[in-house]
Amino acid sequence: MAQSAHMVSLGFGKFARADRIYALEPLVGDDRGDGRRTKVWVDGVSEPIIASRTEVTILRDMGQEAAAVAPTVEEALDLARRLAAAAEAGRVDLNDLGRRARRLLAATTEQAD
Repeated sequence: MAQSAHMVSLGFGKFARADRIYALEPLVGDDRGDGRRTKVWVDGVSEPIIASRTEVTILRDMGQEAAAVAPTVEEALDLARRLAAAAEAGRVDLNDLGRRARRLLAATTEQAD
């Protein structure tokens, strides 16, 4: 649990104390969408609260930056799986996407130098 008693926004006007949040579960598949991103378990509340914010954002707001890094890898893997499935279905041209990504990366790198 977080050490601080500050309030954390769960989205759409829902808040919980950071030190009362004890579990986060990202919603997946058909459960996710339309403002539904994460189940948030709060001490003293019998059912999880459905948050419109991602678990990573909630963790960061709770002051748990280190814990928020690992889900980023999971999100990248999930994106890779979805892109592969879309490419197999003929909905995404990965060669074109790769060219665009390289151009964007090159432009961003040049601006940073």
